[in-house]
Amino acid sequence: MSTETKKWIESVVVGLNLCPFAGSVMKAGKVRYVRSDAQNHEELMQDLLTEIDFLLSADPNELETTFLIHPDTLNDFPLYLDFIDMAEELLEEGELESLVQIAGFHPDYTFDDTDYDDPANYTNRSPYPMLHLLRGESLESAIEAYGDTSEIPVRNIALMRELGLEKVRQMREDCFE
Repeated sequence: MSTETKKWIESVVVGLNLCPFAGSVMKAGKVRYVRSDAQNHEELMQDLLTEIDFLLSADPNELETTFLIHPDTLNDFPLYLDFIDMAEELLEEGELESLVQIAGFHPDYTFDDTDYDDPANYTNRSPYPMLHLLRGESLESAIEAYGDTSEIPVRNIALMRELGLEKVRQMREDCFE
């Protein structure tokens, strides 16, 4: 499972430069992949809190980001989005939102105002449901160094649509080989 996730990140996220910050973090080996065996959202929330604690306790020179992969729960995309909302509320309540941010990736990820089969959705369609935990400080530094990030999603959507549905589907499927 982490093998497919790594392949997807390397070939799609880094390979297509969907996230201009990901390549250097991957190359430096500062990425942690963790499988959650959670069977429900309560268990997943506990795993998420454990991983947030681990990430924030780790040396930032050794670990910048964690992918919490949870193939056995929140396979329903609307429930997954609800979970992310709850997790973000929890970060706010704990005054952690500046220390860690959560990005969502899901096999059925669908942006608002897009059709399910819009290739644009494949910017966030991962092999498995997962939560991407990012250090707030690292993200801020990367954004500061990069400059205006507002065009990144626009470029990504255009790229995925240019590649077309069959190509982006195949890229994700190739991660399972």
